[in-house]
Amino acid sequence: MDVRRITINIAGRTYPLNVPVAEEETLRKVGKQIESMIKDFEASFDVRDKQDALAMCALKLGTNAEVFALNNEKNINASNERVQQMNKLLEELEK
Repeated sequence: MDVRRITINIAGRTYPLNVPVAEEETLRKVGKQIESMIKDFEASFDVRDKQDALAMCALKLGTNAEVFALNNEKNINASNERVQQMNKLLEELEK
């Protein structure tokens, strides 16, 4: 696996990371999204402390991930139910 050393800047701090080349673009994109969220929180809520802005980012990202996971689980369950219904129909047709 090819690994590359990159630097991500978040909240005025530099984070050197060793990442798989395949993940580099994603990590850079996420770093930029976090920076953008920090700026939005600072502007919208008059947040002056970077740690508070980071905590708000973590809360928002965690919430988004949880909502995504719940929706994904619902979709999987609905798909499984449809497959079971189709299997029953096929079994009836075979009789």
